[in-house]
Amino acid sequence: MRTVKEPEQKALEINLNDKIYGTFAEIGAGQEVARYFFQAGAAAGTIAKTMSAYDKIYSDQIYGVEPSGRYVCESRLYKMLDHEYGLMVDRLQSSRMDTTFFAFADTVAALNYHRTIPGDGWLGIRFQLGPDSEPNDIVLHAKMLDNDNLLQQQAIGILGVNLIYACFMYHDDAETMIASLMDSLRGRMKIDMIRINGPEFPNLDNRWLSLMLVKHKLTDVAIFGADGKNLHASEFLYKKNVLVVRGSFKPLTLVNEDMIKSSWEQFRSEPDTDPKKAYLLAEITMQNLCNAGELDEKDFLDRAEILCAMGLTVAVTNCHEHQRLINYLSDYKVQKLGLVIGAKELLELINNKFHDNKDGRLLAAFGELFRKKVKMYVYPMMQEGSSELMNSKNIPVAAGVKFLLQHLLDNDQITDIEKFNVENLHIFSKQVLQLLQSDEGNWESMVPKKVAQVIKEKFLFGFPSEKLEFEY
Repeated sequence: MRTVKEPEQKALEINLNDKIYGTFAEIGAGQEVARYFFQAGAAAGTIAKTMSAYDKIYSDQIYGVEPSGRYVCESRLYKMLDHEYGLMVDRLQSSRMDTTFFAFADTVAALNYHRTIPGDGWLGIRFQLGPDSEPNDIVLHAKMLDNDNLLQQQAIGILGVNLIYACFMYHDDAETMIASLMDSLRGRMKIDMIRINGPEFPNLDNRWLSLMLVKHKLTDVAIFGADGKNLHASEFLYKKNVLVVRGSFKPLTLVNEDMIKSSWEQFRSEPDTDPKKAYLLAEITMQNLCNAGELDEKDFLDRAEILCAMGLTVAVTNCHEHQRLINYLSDYKVQKLGLVIGAKELLELINNKFHDNKDGRLLAAFGELFRKKVKMYVYPMMQEGSSELMNSKNIPVAAGVKFLLQHLLDNDQITDIEKFNVENLHIFSKQVLQLLQSDEGNWESMVPKKVAQVIKEKFLFGFPSEKLEFEY
């Protein structure tokens, strides 16, 4: 079992390693990370330079102008890493030939005097693991939870130390690298995006990193794009219209495809949605991933593979309760949030709210969920033993909650998806999964062609590679 070390211990251990040498460039919350290394002692063995360019004009002269006008952003961080690491190599490579170089950078907005900025930042490091080797990058985004400026500065310092230590001490164990970032920081910070690239990590799937952030409770939500690149919500969801489709996607069937396409078309066509500022997210929850017991990481990556193949942006979350997802997205001032669920899931949601809030808090419970600009889009389901479809208007909710459901329907906060393909409603993911694992039946006709192709090419979800190889 790994022993958790204090940040001062980590900083001293790095300082005493004469092979590690680098620079620190910090903007926004002070030179908090460098301070730990100075105070630990023997800092001359590690620190080539520290700097902090607070003035925006001065900073622009060093790193260039940010077209967006934002300085606490991913692009600023990469400019800092490019500049500082380049200087390190140019000035010291010939004189320190046995040294592994690094450049650490952060750009942070800590809690301000008027408390209008809650506190967040981008941190990154470009580092070698051997003299004269190509560098690697680790970049992350953090949200600070302390309600005090000095405590937030301290937390940034600890996180920076943890990041630098993890690079050099845990680089051969990516999961430990991720988990160790929160050493001495539990409850004080969230890390909701991380990206690792470089020659020392050729087989590391960054989508897996998103899963690790949620698994180890560093965040409730992590997002990656169709290209497999991890994303941060602030970079593309700020003040946008967002539609979230929740599902198991094991595998993604024709029903899932129809649910996504029909809800997306309806969402974008509504008068209060600007289609040019609309984004679609496919969401997988940890509860869904762990339904069968322990988390199966390959199962997650199989689902991620087909969702990316379909061109979808994916959110892996610890938000089984929709409220947690709504709270997360509210930080980015989402203009309109649409949640797509099946009729069965709506029934379970309403009944659970009703049974859990019989003490008079029912209206409050629904009020928290159905905020202004939050709307649910309900996809119908075929009722067992019947040709009748179940939708939001005929789901068999408890008598005590019917009036509330009708109120939500009347106020257009719950609506049925209008254009759907009724011919696909007999398809269920569990049935498709069983058929593809035995490669029997006509499972390929129940999923999009692209999904069937990827499953067979990459042997996803237990597709029988032995039989396929024999047939070839």
